[in-house]
Amino acid sequence: MSDKTKTEQKKTGNGAVVAMCCSFVIGMGAMAYAAVPLYEMFCKATGYGGTTQRVEQASDVILDQTIKVRFDANTGPGLPWTFEPVQREVELKIGETVQILYKARNNSSKATTGQATFNVTPEQTGAYFNKVQCFCFTETTLKPGEELEMPVVFFVDPEIVKAVETKGIHTITLSYTFYPHEASKPVASAADNKAGDVNKL
Repeated sequence: MSDKTKTEQKKTGNGAVVAMCCSFVIGMGAMAYAAVPLYEMFCKATGYGGTTQRVEQASDVILDQTIKVRFDANTGPGLPWTFEPVQREVELKIGETVQILYKARNNSSKATTGQATFNVTPEQTGAYFNKVQCFCFTETTLKPGEELEMPVVFFVDPEIVKAVETKGIHTITLSYTFYPHEASKPVASAADNKAGDVNKL
C-alpha cells in the first residue's frame, strides 16, 4: 500500500472521528436543552416533588370525608411585593371544589412583574391536588402601589384516600413563591384577576 493511500485512509478515519464527536456534542446539547421541559412534564404528570395537577373541570365526586389545606406565601429576592394568603387554611370535603384568595401588593414606584412557582407538601399529595384556576398559570404585573386579590380554585382528588402513600394524610400545605419576571404582556388590571364564580366552572 502506498504512502499516499495510507495518508488518505488516515484522513478519512480522522474525519469520521471528528464527525462522531460533533454528533455526540450536538446530541448531548439537545438532551440538556430538552431535560428541563421533559422534567417539568414528568412532574406535572406524576405529582413528583409536590407538583400539583392542572385540570379543566371540577370533580363530580365528593366524599363525606374532610381534609385540611393550609396556605403559604413567599417572595423571591428582587421582587418588592407583599404577598400573602387571605385565609391561612380551609377545611373542605375531599372532591369538593373550593375557591380561596391570595393577595399581592407592589410596594415599589414602578410597575413590576412576577411569576409564581408552587408545590404542595407532603410531596406525595401532588398527584391528587387539582387546580382548575390559578394566578400561577400566567405572569402577573402590578402597577406602582397596586394591590390585587388572586383566586385559586382547586379540589383534592377522591383517589387520595385509596392510595397507600396518601390515605392517612389529613393536612396539605399549598405553597407559592413569587419571583421577578420580565414583563412580556400588558399590565394586568385588578378586574382581570378578580375571583371568578366557581359555579361557572
